[in-house]
Amino acid sequence: MSTIASIFENKTRKPVISFEIFPPKRDELLKNIDATLAVLASMHPDFVSVTFGAGGSVTNSATVEIASKIKKLGIESVAHLTCLNYSKAEILTMIRNLEASGIENILALRGDSNPNAEPKNDFVHARDLIAFVRENSSLGISAACYPEGHPEAESLDTDIRHLKEKVDAGATHLISQLFFDNDIFYRFMDKAGKAGINVPVDAGIMPVVNKAQIERMISLCGASLPEKFRKILDRYENDREALFDAGMAYAVSQIIDLIASGVEGIHIYTMNNPKIADRLTSAIKNLF
Repeated sequence: MSTIASIFENKTRKPVISFEIFPPKRDELLKNIDATLAVLASMHPDFVSVTFGAGGSVTNSATVEIASKIKKLGIESVAHLTCLNYSKAEILTMIRNLEASGIENILALRGDSNPNAEPKNDFVHARDLIAFVRENSSLGISAACYPEGHPEAESLDTDIRHLKEKVDAGATHLISQLFFDNDIFYRFMDKAGKAGINVPVDAGIMPVVNKAQIERMISLCGASLPEKFRKILDRYENDREALFDAGMAYAVSQIIDLIASGVEGIHIYTMNNPKIADRLTSAIKNLF
């Protein structure tokens, strides 16, 4: 079995490089994912994660289908799995569906509440899902971490205590929420290490290519913007091509600094845009 934790253990030269993609919202666009996957595969990532499809069902076919496609390309896949709106029986069905499809790794998440559905209350936190998956399968379990603290957490220290509970429950690998200031990530890693969290951590990087995108992401995850990044947005917000180039350059500079500082893994949020993944990996291909 090839878990993400084992990829970190067996790779002699770090960092581990990975991408995230998401299932298109419309079924007809699912057919176009093959082109994106072909580009990503040509870059030889260590793994690709697939987000939980919008309005995911118990079978969650889009996420499973794409994760299976990735496996058939010879690349390890990680299927996101949320739990807040599902019962234990439903989650167990999802686990068995993943196993039957040859998927060996998940990213265990609480997920967002659905205003149109009452939470099932079988799982209140991601750690509850992690413990359940560990008890009922041999799937590799990754979990999310938040360099600036989860938006709902009282403080970063409180959030790190909860993160330690995820690791103690069975998570063997962490992927960070996006951030734009590497010093924030380094401080987080220092605190996590002091808290006894010693599993591999991927630094999550999202290149910003338009102002609306970054404003939306900040509202969702609460990531802060350093002053030098705000200057880029202010200067190029009305020039799409210039902002794309400047945003990519900023992400590349982040990645170079992270690699030079010995980060274990880089996880690139591609937004299903192979041009982004291609530009980034071309810029850093000789660094790993």
